[in-house]
Amino acid sequence: MSVAPVGGALPPLREVIAKHGLNASKALGQNFLFDGQLLARIAAVPGDLHDAEVLEVGPGPGGLTRALLAAGAQVTAIERDRRCIPALAELGDAYPGKLHVIEGDALAVDAPALFAGRPHIVSNLPYNVGTALLVGWLTSSWQPWWQSCTLMFQKEVADRIVASAGDDAYGRLAVLSQWRSSARIAMPVHRSAFTPPPKVMSAVVHIVPGDAPEGVDVRVLERITAAAFGQRRKMLRQSLKGVPGALDALARIGVDATRRAETVSVAEFVALARDVGRG
Repeated sequence: MSVAPVGGALPPLREVIAKHGLNASKALGQNFLFDGQLLARIAAVPGDLHDAEVLEVGPGPGGLTRALLAAGAQVTAIERDRRCIPALAELGDAYPGKLHVIEGDALAVDAPALFAGRPHIVSNLPYNVGTALLVGWLTSSWQPWWQSCTLMFQKEVADRIVASAGDDAYGRLAVLSQWRSSARIAMPVHRSAFTPPPKVMSAVVHIVPGDAPEGVDVRVLERITAAAFGQRRKMLRQSLKGVPGALDALARIGVDATRRAETVSVAEFVALARDVGRG
């Protein structure tokens, strides 16, 4: 795998942060990673990135960006914190033509329009917007505009993404993540790896899109799961009574209306959404 030769001459990330006065911003949900070996492991999760397009959200001073560039990726980075732009520009100079930085809010940027092909998304997501970004990516058109997502979350959120029916963490996010994708925890990350250390542990989640089940509208699935898990301690006959056709659909697909949402599998939610959508 070829690597831009000047990349190895970069100063240590701690020096870059000190030079540019980049103290992590709590308001922006920033926690920086300095461990080069850990960052390289994260960059390796999607597989071979040589000449691959990658979207990174919230690169900060560029720790993970370095690892992605060293892996040969063509990186487009969206950074809201303008303090980080000069440091990222220096990184771009070290890897000519390989890094495109956009200053802006990732929630407002039209990310699919930035790419000619289907990029991998690899990010240590800012904790305060990570879930909102993921839900947007999961509910996009299918096959989605991205090839895979390798994302750092608080471990509690990561557990919710990969949970199965009956798990304490199982809920709407698990259904949205798994009904037409596979999701797994690629690695745990201890809080001590970050500067400043967050109060919680973290984990890297890897999500790969699959085939969408036929006859299911994601908007119907979202409406059903929002209602079911919005009142998760209530029986389905109570929590879903506000969704037109849902109670009749439960009977048709053979799901007991006295069950609660956390016991209903992803496949059963898919069947329910398909049946409601037909109505």
